[in-house]
Amino acid sequence: MQSFRTEIENPVVEKDILELERKIHEFKDGKLDEEKFRSLRLARGVYGQRQQGVQMIRIKLPYGKVTSTQLKRICDVSDEYSTGRLHITTRQDIQIHYVDLNRTPELWAELERDDVTLREACGNTVRNVTASETAGIDVNEPFDVSPYADALFRYFLRNPISQEMGRKFKVSFSASDADTGLSYMHDLGFIAKIQDGVKGFKVMLGGGLGSQPRHADVLFEFLSSDCIIPLMDGVVRVFDRYGERKSRAKARMKFLIKDVGLEGFKALLAQEQKAVPNATVVIDAQAYPKIKVADAPVPNAQVSNEKAFELWKSTNIVPQKQAGFVAIGIKVLLGDFYTDKARSLADLVQKYAAGELRLSLRQNILIPHIKEELVPFFYLELEKLGFVEAGYNTALDITACPGTDTCNLGIASSTGIAEELERIIKADYPQYISNSDVVIKISGCMNACGQHNMANIGFQGMSIRTKDKLIAPALQVLLGGGNMGNGEGRFADKVVKIPSKRGPQALRLILDNFDKNGNGLSYADYYQEKGEHYFYDFLKPLTDIAHLTQEDFIDWGSDKRYEKAIGIGECAGVVIDLIATLLYESEEKIQKATENLEEGKWAASIYYAYTSMVNTAKAMLTAEKTKVNTHASIIKDFDEKFVKEGRLKLDGGFENLVLQLNQNEPTETFAKSYLEDAKAFLQNIEAFRNQELQEA
Repeated sequence: MQSFRTEIENPVVEKDILELERKIHEFKDGKLDEEKFRSLRLARGVYGQRQQGVQMIRIKLPYGKVTSTQLKRICDVSDEYSTGRLHITTRQDIQIHYVDLNRTPELWAELERDDVTLREACGNTVRNVTASETAGIDVNEPFDVSPYADALFRYFLRNPISQEMGRKFKVSFSASDADTGLSYMHDLGFIAKIQDGVKGFKVMLGGGLGSQPRHADVLFEFLSSDCIIPLMDGVVRVFDRYGERKSRAKARMKFLIKDVGLEGFKALLAQEQKAVPNATVVIDAQAYPKIKVADAPVPNAQVSNEKAFELWKSTNIVPQKQAGFVAIGIKVLLGDFYTDKARSLADLVQKYAAGELRLSLRQNILIPHIKEELVPFFYLELEKLGFVEAGYNTALDITACPGTDTCNLGIASSTGIAEELERIIKADYPQYISNSDVVIKISGCMNACGQHNMANIGFQGMSIRTKDKLIAPALQVLLGGGNMGNGEGRFADKVVKIPSKRGPQALRLILDNFDKNGNGLSYADYYQEKGEHYFYDFLKPLTDIAHLTQEDFIDWGSDKRYEKAIGIGECAGVVIDLIATLLYESEEKIQKATENLEEGKWAASIYYAYTSMVNTAKAMLTAEKTKVNTHASIIKDFDEKFVKEGRLKLDGGFENLVLQLNQNEPTETFAKSYLEDAKAFLQNIEAFRNQELQEA
């Protein structure tokens, strides 16, 4: 572990990694509460998995971009610390599994050698900023959104305003009105627009999936590109202060919008504007790294199976706006590929394309900037790697989360049923291999990581109980979702719940019905025309559970009888003084505020001082057994219970003290005075706490 301490050039990154190492030791020694350690490791991409004693590592790849060099580095890390399997997620990350917790700092250090981070890949942070995988090459895009997605990612990485929110925050960029970034289901979604010659975005706010999907509201029909960072800065501040923290089920942005309304949210946003460091932030798109296409000679390539080649070209070749170039889509079954093939792919792309790949929201790989004359050669090379299956972004290309394979929250298998449904389509419905109109997605639970409730045909892992109290794996069948473009989407209806082993029958009935009666309509429009009850009627026979066979109690991909097991967590085995821990965290935040002040980062220092004061108030309210659901409620309740009751002297009250941050611009003078206020407040509370303990 010693070597990485001197090899990392970026002192901020090095400090991050060493802190993770230190916190792991504190946790193991019983000095750190399990919940606090979980929060810290999640914000560093370290996630518990279904199998105890090992971790899933999520590697953050903003807008899905990964260079050949970075992919080979990820392969090296996976071989050394994991199993050699790489899993592409629906947020354009790569996940590796079965990693020893003690080795995670060393693993992270290895990745950072090629500028690959784990930071904020999980946890209550701004998650990976996603984008259309065709960004930069899209024939319909008004401009390349990549520089803007990249700037947003860099602005919020390690930003104190987004480190300890109530829940995660998801952002997307769409290259065109096709909205392939799926803006309508994100906390913030940006769709590229040009108005009067100015680059900007349509902005969507408050969307989300999960058990209660919500369509995002239009916040701006057009917002110039130099305003998107200040806008999101303000949005995150509002979410951090007013968002739910206690009940995870209600802690997303969509619930805050539901509670206060869009106009109420705008009012809260206006209150934060003085605290936002800059009214505009110009993003220099010209400074974004330029594409350098390899100038290798065209090798001789003779394709023997012309029929397979033509089918592959019809589904896997993506047009590119740059003349003479195309992109190639690689359909990756379940998003899983392996390091041996990944290295070969990285070398191929480095030598004959632009040394860059894009991971897609549908868990696939797109290789841009391929000369048209190289397509036969690429086909033959990809064929050697097993990467030429036709059906990129078609009905055959089924999205599925890991489900019960590795996820703590998985209820039923998603990968097993996905493989079976793909087998059925290839064998019995070959016309759907080329059909990009029908989208099928599967999730192992209600959290919708597989995005099942925005699909034309979706399946959600569940369980069913028979009258004899036996439990079998089940699937909820959802129909009618879809992306309509330009920020408009439909969420699928929950039509029926069936035993998992009847999933293939359900798909057959659905496709047979569509083939017979669709009459040229898109599947989404066909569903809207017929309505939910129409589909319920012909699927209802599959819901009967009176006569289940032994096979029905064995989930897809398993040979063992099904057992419902959710949320297997890690064991800490220690007892912590929670109040003391919270006050210690407040001291750490004061230290971070001081460090940022010394570095001239006034806004960051102010926010750390703010969170220190709120955290200190939270400690005292926790001791009183008072709910601490939101920052806003903590501020008000502290005044009620401690200041107004005369238990603590605080001139002007706590609310006036702590909310100075949105009444003042983030100047050096204010940052210094506000930090002194935070220090004095913590000292007063510690003295008050010590006196209480002595008198107890």
